[in-house]
This record gives sequence, structure tokens and C-alpha cells, in this order.
Amino acid sequence: MNAFVKKNGQKWLGWAVKNPKRFFMYSMAFLSVSFIISIMQGILFPSDMTFKIKPPVLYSKSSVAQNILKNNDKEMKKIVNELQSLKDKRDQQKLRKEDSLRIEYLFNQYQHLKNGH
Repeated sequence: MNAFVKKNGQKWLGWAVKNPKRFFMYSMAFLSVSFIISIMQGILFPSDMTFKIKPPVLYSKSSVAQNILKNNDKEMKKIVNELQSLKDKRDQQKLRKEDSLRIEYLFNQYQHLKNGH
């Protein structure tokens, strides 16, 4: 198989060297046809993943986006307050196992709200 590929590759390369104009014409014809097929595929069978990128909420001027930001800020403040109360509880050495799970959950929620995902 390897010898077959080498032999045919050298044969085609030799032909391309001997006939550069034809090689160029065939190459351009192939590229043009593949480009047209690609364009038709994009028009007739559009991808579902096209333009799924949403701009960051920060740069959006809609009232919905601003409400989401305000709600996120409120939630983050609630989380910070609850974490502060758990910190006070820790200082008094009254933490339980459930409290440590709650701290981890609240921290993950805070990161989620902060990063916007």
C-alpha cells in the first residue's frame, strides 16, 4: 500500500510539474466547486450552533438584563450575609457537619452568580 501511494504520488506530482497551467485550472475548479457546495450546505442545512454566543449581560441595555443583574446582586448579598452568620457561628465553635455542607453550597452559588453561568 505504501509503495502504491508513493508511486502514484510521484506520478501525479510529475504530471503537475509538467502541466502547471492545467494543474492550476483543475485546482481552482475544485476549490470553486467545493466553495459553492459549502455555501449551499450552509444555506439549505444551517447548523444549530450558529450564533449561539450571547453578549455579556454587562453590555446589554435591556431592562430584562438589568433586572437579572439586580436580582443577582440581591442573591449575592443574601449569600454573603448567610456566610457571615456562619462565620460568626464558626468563631463561637458551634459549627456542625450540615453547616460545612451549607457553606460549600453557598460558596458555589456565589461563584455561579458572580461568573454569570
